[in-house]
Amino acid sequence: MSKEEKAFPMGAQTSLEVCIARKQAEAQDICSLELRALPGQSLPAFAAGAHIDVHLPGGLVRQYSLSNDCAEPDRYVIAVLRESASRGGSAAVHTQLLQGQQICISAPRNHFALQAGAKKHLLLAGGIGITPILSMARCLAREGADFTLHYSARARERMAFAEAIEASAWATRAHLHLDTAGGKPQLDIAGLLAVAEPGTHLYVCGPRGFMDAVLDTARAAGWPQEQLHYEFFAGEAGPREDDAGFEIQVASTGQVVRVAPEQTVVQALESIGVCVQTSCEQGVCGTCLTRVLEGEIEHRDMYLTEEEQAANDQFTPCCSRARSSRLVLDL
Repeated sequence: MSKEEKAFPMGAQTSLEVCIARKQAEAQDICSLELRALPGQSLPAFAAGAHIDVHLPGGLVRQYSLSNDCAEPDRYVIAVLRESASRGGSAAVHTQLLQGQQICISAPRNHFALQAGAKKHLLLAGGIGITPILSMARCLAREGADFTLHYSARARERMAFAEAIEASAWATRAHLHLDTAGGKPQLDIAGLLAVAEPGTHLYVCGPRGFMDAVLDTARAAGWPQEQLHYEFFAGEAGPREDDAGFEIQVASTGQVVRVAPEQTVVQALESIGVCVQTSCEQGVCGTCLTRVLEGEIEHRDMYLTEEEQAANDQFTPCCSRARSSRLVLDL
């Protein structure tokens, strides 16, 4: 995942009160929210690829990408797929958030930015992954940059923003792909990525299977890692059968706590009064990123790059664990 420089930890995010100016259906099981500042206030600027934290009923916090053009200073637009296995977030958006309601969000953050100076941009979106990719396309079109968009979905009725894309001034640069009757993707990923052209940067977002297929194909075809940019919507957090316990030591106080096999590091730290700010709780957003001073990490996040994970000096305590018997944290 392409990211800008990270801090340790990220700390509290700016909190904003906004109004849901419009809520509407965009496709089957997908609704969009248009968020606007309250009277007398303004929204922070953002760049294509950015996302915001949305505070939902019940204390949940979830991350959603902005889909509108970053040249629009007066609104943020997000789209949310109602997941069949929702942990409560997408269901809350669909059933509890109402047009006209005020909600709390964070200022935009961006770990999926367009690459300045790229010769060409190849945008690939699967399903709800169209949200940050659409913002990118709108930005690139406005700037007159060279780009192509490929958008894949299971069926037309599940394709959010399809009509807007087809009606856009850059519609000839966009290609919509639907799965065949047998469920096979219509998009020819291997053919599309067969040649790694110098100066062409690839951006991909969507379901895990789609992203793995794109990235694995690109790497096999010789695409350099620095030309691959991606953002996962969800990790694979959760206990595993072979998980073992280990210890966490807080460097500033010397406190030591045991992390049980079924516990996360965050939960164990909370039991001794040490709170780590979290958001997605799946190792995707990086909110809980913490420096590690000693010990060997077992990374389970989707936030850090392979190189950052190999450095063994930071981890996401919401889901990652220890290979060694103890980790010493810079807390």
